[in-house]
Amino acid sequence: MSARSAPKTSCRVPPLLTLVHTSAALLATGSLAFVLWTGLEERGTALTFGVLIAVGELNRRSGPHVREAAPLGAAGALSYALLGENAGAPTHHGAAQVVTVVLAASLVGSVPHVGRGQGPTADQLARRVLTVGFAAVCFQPLYNQGTFAQWGGPAYALLLLALLSLTALCDAVLAAALAHSRTRWPFGPLLRDELRALLGIGSAVVATGAVMALAVAVAGLWALPVFSVPLLLTQLSVRRYAAVRCTYRQTIASLARATEIAGYTPAGHARRVAALSREVGRDLGLSRPELTVLEYAALMHDIGQLSLVDPVPAGATASLPLAEQRRIALLGGAVVRQTGVDAAVAVVVERQADPCREQPLAARIVRAVNAYEEKARDAGPGGPLTALEELRLGTAGDYAPEVVEALARVLSRDCLTSPVTG
Repeated sequence: MSARSAPKTSCRVPPLLTLVHTSAALLATGSLAFVLWTGLEERGTALTFGVLIAVGELNRRSGPHVREAAPLGAAGALSYALLGENAGAPTHHGAAQVVTVVLAASLVGSVPHVGRGQGPTADQLARRVLTVGFAAVCFQPLYNQGTFAQWGGPAYALLLLALLSLTALCDAVLAAALAHSRTRWPFGPLLRDELRALLGIGSAVVATGAVMALAVAVAGLWALPVFSVPLLLTQLSVRRYAAVRCTYRQTIASLARATEIAGYTPAGHARRVAALSREVGRDLGLSRPELTVLEYAALMHDIGQLSLVDPVPAGATASLPLAEQRRIALLGGAVVRQTGVDAAVAVVVERQADPCREQPLAARIVRAVNAYEEKARDAGPGGPLTALEELRLGTAGDYAPEVVEALARVLSRDCLTSPVTG
């Protein structure tokens, strides 16, 4: 968000974060102690998988919308957790060694990123340790006891896929729970986004992990570089797609700044409305695609003012007569349609001044947040509270009550600070 938070009176860590981080730390410490006590089994195999995981971490990609930052490292870690044979010879490493090797390799591969301030977060490391540990505990003890000795062919391959799919599902639940604990956003939409992401790069990671484990069982460690190539190519394609999306968003942001450059709206107004609208949408449970449409519409919500002969004082459209608001909104929707932006964005822009009950949720959010930002902008220290009170008094016909309450919750997490003006 663009708003600056006032000093928090409490820095209490959510209990779930403490539980997850403590569990991961205990698992990692216990595994390392066990390996140091018993020694490292099959050091060549452990070193090879460690190098693979470290290389995957070196190719880590960071970003706000990245679900799996190091897919090759994740696939290598999962394949080592489910490795039963190496070129036809049974392996004897256990779950503790899997966790130790994966954690050590992940930390080594992250060193360059840490130097640039882009290394894995504590949440990401905890998830990696716990998910890999889960997969290894489900497979290694049973394999070493000979439980899967009679499994072969398709049955064994399906077993690995089932275990990896279950591990990926657990990781999605864990990721959503951690995000919910940190942000207090609704758990359901967060989990839905995580599960949707599994159909993309997540499914490629699961499939590659299973194929690697099966290929090493037959062909040995030389199979690892061969089966790493498809995932690397997939990662490259995902990066290019992300770059295109980033360029697309920058283009929209540049179009939105046209009203600021022309002097129709204050500097940073569209950016602040977009950031706050996205937070409110998150609080109301919008999915990731819906949040993208909401953000783009919020960035371009004032673009209709470019068609006006005389600028609105300070760009404050919320105080205009309703008929004038609708005219500006319709003009804005027409401009958005001509730019080639998604038609859903144009619908939100042109309907932001419709009667509240007839608006889509995204338009309700943009309307309420825009009004809040305008009312609070120049009202001094008490501006945010005063603006919220005005929105609440107008909820019967002007602003959706559920949106105003979501806005209040978002601002309360930010200590009700007034927006910045630049």
